[in-house]
Amino acid sequence: QVQLVQSGGGLVQPGGSLRLSCAASGSIFSIRTMGWYRQAPGTQRDLVATISTRGGGANAADSVKGRFTISRDSAKNTYYLQMNSLKPEDTAVYYCNAWTGYNYWSQGTQVTVSS
Repeated sequence: QVQLVQSGGGLVQPGGSLRLSCAASGSIFSIRTMGWYRQAPGTQRDLVATISTRGGGANAADSVKGRFTISRDSAKNTYYLQMNSLKPEDTAVYYCNAWTGYNYWSQGTQVTVSS
């Protein structure tokens, strides 16, 4: 019902920046919140940031607050995660999520922060 296709990711040096994009299609009207999650090897999938499609309120995990920003382009049905001041501990597979009452996930993309 909702399809999510993300782009971006790759290898970046510590202190660098990267932007992830997530294009949503299908039943766009049903999406209540959009979010970015990440999962490093041996860890659970953790919330990075979320944004409401109604009130526009955004939240970010303490570990990325002040460095990562979630935003949306309503006209393009696209969501972004701008990642600045990247650290090695940010290395993970990043996923875009849409919540309608059900969860929908993107395919995931690897972000590696290393010298």
